[in-house]
Amino acid sequence: MHHLVVWIVLCQSFVECLFYNRTRPNIVMVMSDAFDGRLTFDPGSRVVQLPYINYLRELGTTFLDAYTNSPICCPSRASMWSGQFVHLTQSWNNNKCLDGNATTWMDLLEKSGYQTNMFGKLDYTSGSHSVSNRVEAWTRGVKFLLRQEGRPVTQLVGNASTVRIMTKDWETTDRATQWVRDTAARLHQPFALYLGLNLPHAYKTDSLGPIGGGSTFRTSPYWLKKVSCELISVPKWLPMAAMHPVDYYSTFTKNCSGEFTQEEIRNIRAFYYAMCAEADAMLGQVLAAVRSAGLLDNTVVMFTADHGDLAMEHRQYYKMSMFEGSAHVPLLIMGPGLASGLQSKQTVSLVDLYPTIMELAGIPAPGSLSGHSLLPLVSRSGTRPAKPHPGWALSEFHGCNANASTYMLRTGRWKYIAYADGQSIPPQLFDLTLDKEELHNVVTKFPQIGANMEEQLRSIVAYPKVSQAVQLYNKQQFISWRKSLGRYYSKVIANLRWHVDWQRDVWANEKAVDDWLNGI
Repeated sequence: MHHLVVWIVLCQSFVECLFYNRTRPNIVMVMSDAFDGRLTFDPGSRVVQLPYINYLRELGTTFLDAYTNSPICCPSRASMWSGQFVHLTQSWNNNKCLDGNATTWMDLLEKSGYQTNMFGKLDYTSGSHSVSNRVEAWTRGVKFLLRQEGRPVTQLVGNASTVRIMTKDWETTDRATQWVRDTAARLHQPFALYLGLNLPHAYKTDSLGPIGGGSTFRTSPYWLKKVSCELISVPKWLPMAAMHPVDYYSTFTKNCSGEFTQEEIRNIRAFYYAMCAEADAMLGQVLAAVRSAGLLDNTVVMFTADHGDLAMEHRQYYKMSMFEGSAHVPLLIMGPGLASGLQSKQTVSLVDLYPTIMELAGIPAPGSLSGHSLLPLVSRSGTRPAKPHPGWALSEFHGCNANASTYMLRTGRWKYIAYADGQSIPPQLFDLTLDKEELHNVVTKFPQIGANMEEQLRSIVAYPKVSQAVQLYNKQQFISWRKSLGRYYSKVIANLRWHVDWQRDVWANEKAVDDWLNGI
């Protein structure tokens, strides 16, 4: 009799576990790199054909105001994977992010019974990216102005039938979709799949050698046909002399202070949009694999990015800026029990994905998370959240191509940007309802709004102390690096990505570094 009771209990537990696993949805996240979120809804979506993003938009929820928590690769991804703001994990630059043993939401899914797999670009742990990249971040407080990047250029390759330009991403997508067909389709438990893409991040410029950054926008006629060139706008620029000092530094170090023709600007933007179309096709391949495996009805699909790309807005390309092109990311969520065709105006950010995934999987979220579950905003059930979303997004940046720690608070129609200690560099305030191009800093016109947002920002993060900690870290890291080079220091630092400008006055640049270290 005892054995029979034990057997019945075990069978009941097995059935309950099986039912629990089968009712929990599969989770698929596709995360691109440098994808401007404004292309996922009107009017931006009209400029380039993105059929699979459109599919998610029609059958799921599109967040119209989704932001990165740091507009650069590794710190942004550190926030997404950890669910914590950058200052909490001290993810200061592309070389300083999470420890390799940090617990991510994927780890918790696996512990709770999910079959998990990750393909492609992860880039959330410390120790990656080039020496130039980290030295430029450490020395951003030095009083010199050196071009660190290559001038943005375009490159047309292949012909009207050339589809696979970013072969590395396509190979990764092939492996991910093969896993869906061969493994996920046969599972008796839910699965979680992550696919990280490099596109539409600019390619390395070959002529700059192995240390060159990504400044080439490369595509084929096949993808250019997806772009409505007549709808491409040439963004308005402020005169260099009228720029905010941090924006001036960014424009110069990104090698964008020279002259550009309107044709050059249009081409850069067109090629960037074409690269977005290629990334969209990879998303489409994942959707097709999930559908053909008969799994789509029980799978939540998310598409997002680590940050955007300015694509010559504000006389810049790349990211490292709080302007919309850089900081606004795509976020679309589709799945069983979730709203279809919904466009949410809630201001959200990447740290919200961790608690959202936990709630989807029925796992208690850790108490240390910075974000809030988005499930109440997208669920058809309309349940009221236990912890309502506050309706603001925080982004911060401490890396290269900006000569001060930068903090952005977005809420409602306003975007507030503070710098460094909050006193030495003036803040910026933009009304995104009336000034979508962010050309008019109205912080002096609306001093009370600026003061209120400054107070709110400080209630979220004691940013002057964070800036001070970053400055100390930068000096310590630089001193340690210089010491490790010994007598080779002068040669090595002179031949980093800024070598053209550095070598014009080696003595002055080395002295500027010494003055910075000595607090002069």
